[in-house]
Amino acid sequence: MLRVSKLTDYATVVMTVLAESSDEVFSAQTLAERAHLELPTVSKLLKQLAQAELVESFRGVNGGYRLARAPERISLADILVAMEGPFGMTECSAHHGACGHEPHCGVRGNWRRVSEVIETTLKQMTLADMRRPPPKRAAIPMRLVATA
Repeated sequence: MLRVSKLTDYATVVMTVLAESSDEVFSAQTLAERAHLELPTVSKLLKQLAQAELVESFRGVNGGYRLARAPERISLADILVAMEGPFGMTECSAHHGACGHEPHCGVRGNWRRVSEVIETTLKQMTLADMRRPPPKRAAIPMRLVATA
């Protein structure tokens, strides 16, 4: 089963809370309450998201966090890479030379194609899209197109 980690899922939830009022600065405590998550978890997420320059942090009495750019300019791929590192369905499709079987593998190229299709879809879906209700038919057509 293909799935993102809980932390990546939670990061997306926190980011959608921030996207509700993208110019407003929220404390970590407020974000934790609105996202219905524990404060230590939200603090950990915010640190990673700030390192990836997806959120800005402000110190002081009125400090907190806000999105670093408009929700329409933050993709799901941005969040996934910030939380999990380079995208790839398999280790070898993300990092060349990571597998001893690679020289004998006949499927690496096709896994890379699958990774590219999924990555393209994640790049096209923005944080603004995640705030909208899903369409009644949530089918997203994905076609693998042979490349020359």
